[in-house]
Amino acid sequence: MLQVMLLIALIILSFSVLTGLVRVLLGPSMPDRIIALDTIGINLIGIVAILSVMQRTQTYLEIILLIGIVAFLGTIAFSKYIEKGAVIEHERSDR
Repeated sequence: MLQVMLLIALIILSFSVLTGLVRVLLGPSMPDRIIALDTIGINLIGIVAILSVMQRTQTYLEIILLIGIVAFLGTIAFSKYIEKGAVIEHERSDR
């Protein structure tokens, strides 16, 4: 019974990733696309967690942390790019 519930959750999360991908490709604005990318990252974390439970292993926990960090940094980088037009700012000193 637990395996069936996990499989249903895996299917729902996979469908959510696909709808997020559609939002990334066809989103009306850039902030909508950034939120969709963040949502895809969160759903991927859920998918990996469910796979970890289904296989009864803890080896995927590091992958979950890595996906979380990369999704967070990507969201911050895209947000900063939208706000200022540059991700990394170089300060010039005119001396």
